[in-house]
Amino acid sequence: MRSNSDADGRPVLYSFRRCPYAIRARLAIKVSGVAVDLREVALQRKPAALIEASPKATVPVLQLPDGVVLDQSLDIMRWALEAHDPDDWIRPGDFEDVQTLVDLNDGPFKQALDRYKYAPHGAVPNAHNPRDDAVAMMLSPLNDRLAKSRFLLRDTPSLADMAIVPFVRQFAAVDTAWFDSTPFTPLRAWLQHLTGLRLFVSVMAKHAPWRPGDPHLKL
Repeated sequence: MRSNSDADGRPVLYSFRRCPYAIRARLAIKVSGVAVDLREVALQRKPAALIEASPKATVPVLQLPDGVVLDQSLDIMRWALEAHDPDDWIRPGDFEDVQTLVDLNDGPFKQALDRYKYAPHGAVPNAHNPRDDAVAMMLSPLNDRLAKSRFLLRDTPSLADMAIVPFVRQFAAVDTAWFDSTPFTPLRAWLQHLTGLRLFVSVMAKHAPWRPGDPHLKL
């Protein structure tokens, strides 16, 4: 397994630029300052090294120099922030609130988001469409929270904000005109602020898919 880590002993992150799970992993690694080699994955041609590291072969996957593999994005975030958390994303007492929000995001909201993204073009909205489901279960409650504080748990970003914002970004991009017309002013301000951060912009840089023998690319 060690052959999948960097020759200089750095961890290797297999990622895909637009995947929201991979985005949040990159955000935590980047803010932590931990040195990691980035390998962009072409999902149609997954490299053998990725499949060897994690047979499920879904990004993100973090291969540590000792052979340990982390293939859950939240585990990767916590691994990075345990090493260094300069912006105080994790605080004692946050765990339950963070987990509740992330479980909702990664479960019912992600399912509704996928149905919304892949709905037939021009489908007529109705009372049971996935967009309305997503609004009721996630976007409206988030907006209510953000009407009371600048971020989801407090007045500074937390792990919950940074784990969820890539998914809300993806949701907003499905129909930007509709999203911009909603009354969710606090939610839109939160999304615009976080995605406009230098940190967020930096982890969204485009890279060619990695191939064995390519020069090391530090995140």
